[in-house]
Amino acid sequence: MKAITPSVLCAALALSGSIPALAAEEAAIARQAAASVRQTRKAPPSAPQPDEKDYSGLSGQVVYQALLAEVALQRGKSEFASDAYADLARRTRDPAIIARAVEVAGQARRVELVLALARLWIEVEPGSQRAQQVLVGVQIMSNRLDGLAPQLISMLQKDPAALPANLVALNRMFARSPDRQAVLALVSEVCAPFFGLAEAHYAVAIAASTAGQQARALTEARQALELRSDWEAAALLEAQILAQQSPAAAITALQGFLARHPKSPDAQLQLARLLVGEKRYSEARRHFDQLLLSHPNNPDVVFPVALLALQENDVALAEKQLKHLLTLDLQNRSAPYYYLGQIAEDGKRPDEALAYYGQVGPGEQYLPAQLRSAGIVARSGKLDEARSLLQQAATSRPELRVQLVIAEAALLREAKHTEAALAVLERELQRQPQQPELLYESALLSERLGRMEVVETRLRKLIELQPDSAQAYNALGYSYADRNIRLAEARQLIEKALQLAPNDGYILDSMGWVLYRQGDLEGALTYLQRALAQRQDAEIAAHLGEVLWTLGRKHEAQRIMLEAQKKDPTHEALNEAIRKFSP
Repeated sequence: MKAITPSVLCAALALSGSIPALAAEEAAIARQAAASVRQTRKAPPSAPQPDEKDYSGLSGQVVYQALLAEVALQRGKSEFASDAYADLARRTRDPAIIARAVEVAGQARRVELVLALARLWIEVEPGSQRAQQVLVGVQIMSNRLDGLAPQLISMLQKDPAALPANLVALNRMFARSPDRQAVLALVSEVCAPFFGLAEAHYAVAIAASTAGQQARALTEARQALELRSDWEAAALLEAQILAQQSPAAAITALQGFLARHPKSPDAQLQLARLLVGEKRYSEARRHFDQLLLSHPNNPDVVFPVALLALQENDVALAEKQLKHLLTLDLQNRSAPYYYLGQIAEDGKRPDEALAYYGQVGPGEQYLPAQLRSAGIVARSGKLDEARSLLQQAATSRPELRVQLVIAEAALLREAKHTEAALAVLERELQRQPQQPELLYESALLSERLGRMEVVETRLRKLIELQPDSAQAYNALGYSYADRNIRLAEARQLIEKALQLAPNDGYILDSMGWVLYRQGDLEGALTYLQRALAQRQDAEIAAHLGEVLWTLGRKHEAQRIMLEAQKKDPTHEALNEAIRKFSP
């Protein structure tokens, strides 16, 4: 029969508006269709059976049932519509109606029905490529991979010209499949007849890597390279697999590939990125500079060049490339604006820095841009304006509210308004009484104000909420040690913190300080030396200086404290220690 198209149905719908009521015969057909729908709903769709009845006289009924289905679809009754079309498909066995039935069942997300209709479609029209694609697609979507290989092999063989590209894209079909081992088995079976092609080994390598079988993935990637020694994608895949275990090995592999095929920009770009990851900045810079000559307008090249220039303190080049980056086609310009703001801020151009930071939109640079902007405004003597900036940001970005409130408190603390800073945190704690960061920061401010009861309450609450918080144990232990009280408990708390974070410089400092308070000078010296090696901090230097002075190593104590003072000349604890132990 002639295919029923949506345009025909639309015309029928337009005409139906002039009919005041259903004729008796039409009502009977509607009841018959409804009965069919009810019957279909009682049991899941069964495999369709050939119907030997003659339906040549039912074309009017077919059109009318299709019309009912389309009206139901427009009214959002997708289940009714899909049942109606499925009934039509089984009775007429017409490929066009089956195709429409598959489409409507798909819209209704009725996977079992789509599967049954796709099988009917192949039975009716065995040579239909579209029917094969639908059947394969629904099997993949429903994660029914068993027995799928022959169908996929057949589909691949039907288009020899596109075979390499289709093999490369094979794994995309299974991107959402949860059983990666089953996917690997299927891809291996599908690719086996085509192992003379590099692309077949490449597809298996991807499936193996995704399944966590890195040894096999590496073997297949290298086999692909043997078949196509100049294939950049295979070289990149080999490097990606190697990098999971040894970035150095991945670097060596890419260097070898580039020695043989120097005109491989993607491989050179990946090599440069790996070198950056290994902090081999000068080598990375050479590769990026070469790429910049041939790809001066590629953001993937320009941006790393700018960041490496910043890393090497070549501010002029960094600024030039970041400004150039803003002229290119970028989806997100926040990063270049942020780094330009940093350059302007470091260059003592506060107005320019604020203008750049103001251009930073949502994303990872938004919060630091707001904090830096507030810092610039506060340093200009406009503390209230700086606070207002942070408050507005907290209102517009509630997910960042805690960090912005803590930043506001920090501005007040730095301005010596400790009481006001604590009040800001207390107000927010009323809204979020169990917020860990607020508890921690309010405890530190309370400690500055000598409110040990508040310190203990907040930090013990934090330990209750986060029993693995090394910083909470350390803060409480150090508070006791610094006041030379409850030293045994202080040591226990700091030892717990060290178990959780054994290489944290601040916790090592706390351990050294509590040992000093307990009179263990040699033990204190060991921990404080380790702490200063981990973190060049003025307060750690002050503690180490005091221990050295007490041990009689006065010249060494003075040297360490004076060196620290050059880096942080305004640190109160350090300056007090220097005054205390001056000859």
